[in-house]
Amino acid sequence: MKNKYILSFLALASGVLLSLMIMANSYLARFTTPLTASWLTHGIGTLFSLVIYFFYLQKRKQQVRKQQVQSQVIKKGKMIWYLGGIPGGFTVLLAAITVNSPLSLAGSIILMITGQIIFGLLVDTMGWFGVIKRKITVSDFLMCTLLITGCSLLIIGK
Repeated sequence: MKNKYILSFLALASGVLLSLMIMANSYLARFTTPLTASWLTHGIGTLFSLVIYFFYLQKRKQQVRKQQVQSQVIKKGKMIWYLGGIPGGFTVLLAAITVNSPLSLAGSIILMITGQIIFGLLVDTMGWFGVIKRKITVSDFLMCTLLITGCSLLIIGK
């Protein structure tokens, strides 16, 4: 039960960070181009991720030394899994472009996240990219319906 609250908090925190990042990225796009702003944002994110990864590797090496277990090897992911960042990159780029449009920041973020969720459900249903197939549940359908309804209300209300 405790894990449920931690995951909910992490989801909320990541949503706040995404909004702040897109706000800063669109502000940067005013002084440069949206593409340059997106490259800069993702470059800083990549450097920060590498720092975290190197700390993780150091900690992992210390754990392996302590346990003296040679069979524990960090497994590499499939190369296609690294392509998951491409939709996120397009999300940031398109948000920087559309933030000052009639669609506004909230509308563009909601539409892009909805598209990613629907594509994720499609991947799960079809079993693409080596994912285990699963059926769409009622809660999945309800979530997509609520997201699309919210998008429509947000866009029509403008």
